[in-house]
Amino acid sequence: MNGGSRPSEEARQMRAKAQELEQAAQHAVDPAERQRLRDKAMHIREKAEEEYGRGSGTMDPVGQAHR
Repeated sequence: MNGGSRPSEEARQMRAKAQELEQAAQHAVDPAERQRLRDKAMHIREKAEEEYGRGSGTMDPVGQAHR
């Protein structure tokens, strides 16, 4: 594992960063900057899915023991 961090925590951090970029894109005035931010967010999400699997690191309780 990277630096002793849990993969689910790393995936959560990557998804949080992607969300921040999406929000910044929504507020960007320049269309080129908006697209650049959206592309970067998409790239981060895709990388998180490749490395950690779809849905890892999310708050979604599906598949987790909750009893």
